[in-house]
Amino acid sequence: MPAKNIILIPQFNDWEALNLLIEKINTDLAGDILAQTSLLVVDDCSPLDRTEPFTAFQGTGIQVLRLYRNLGHQRAIAIGLSYIATELSCEKVIVMDADGEDAPRDINLLFAKSSEQPDKIIFAQRSKRQESFLFQSFYKIYKAVFKLLTGKVITFGNFSLIPQRRLQNLVRVSEIWNNYPGGVIHSRIPYDGVPIERAKRLAGSSKMNFVSLILHGLSAISVLIDATAVRILIFSVITSGFVLAIILIILFLKMIGNATPGWASTLSTTLLIVMMQSFLISLFLVFMVLQYRTQQHFIPAIHYRDFVESVETIA
Repeated sequence: MPAKNIILIPQFNDWEALNLLIEKINTDLAGDILAQTSLLVVDDCSPLDRTEPFTAFQGTGIQVLRLYRNLGHQRAIAIGLSYIATELSCEKVIVMDADGEDAPRDINLLFAKSSEQPDKIIFAQRSKRQESFLFQSFYKIYKAVFKLLTGKVITFGNFSLIPQRRLQNLVRVSEIWNNYPGGVIHSRIPYDGVPIERAKRLAGSSKMNFVSLILHGLSAISVLIDATAVRILIFSVITSGFVLAIILIILFLKMIGNATPGWASTLSTTLLIVMMQSFLISLFLVFMVLQYRTQQHFIPAIHYRDFVESVETIA
């Protein structure tokens, strides 16, 4: 399947939406790009078999990479990227979802930005989202917590364009196994973004529920656990100083006789115990992270083959 560009699409039981997406790729992708583009669909071990043939694709072809087990969206992306990097030849890889929320017309914008900055990964920065008010509220909370714990700002998801040189770097970043955008941030591979509105789902319903959203957010934070652990330790030290100041104030009030008998000693002891516990837990977390950095990690480019069941080429 020789192609200059490859669109990587992970999917799980979204065959109907995927066919509609291929139709939109045919109509919305610029003709010169489409003629040199192929599709790689990573089937994340969907329990529902594909009953309808793929929509005729006007690019160079389609491959379906089926996994032995369901691994989740992020790991399916990591496996797809690793397969492309080791088995296929291309200049650029576009990562997008199968549900249509990543609009094919916006691939043209990613290519335009990439032509200006060919050495960077280009992400679609979400300028406007189509989800419910509740979802958007929780998403804003997630971004605020992410910045507080990691010191980084995340304004993008999976929709992106990866140049070949950066692809070879990326598939050797173990963190993309847990979270692809977080892995890019942690790897310090240069990246930029293009403001793009999120489209609406083409068919079916989202597989993402509230628990999945929380797990997705935690996985992104866990990728930057080293920075998170240090920031928690610093916060613990600052809090400890604040608690010590309160204890000194309580002792002063007791000495001048303005404290209720028994109240000062009880509160001081409680605050001291809480302070010591938080400090020791955060210190233990930092040492765990340092120990983790000495261990051999999962490298997607090396280990992805263990999860690939079959590769189907569709003319």
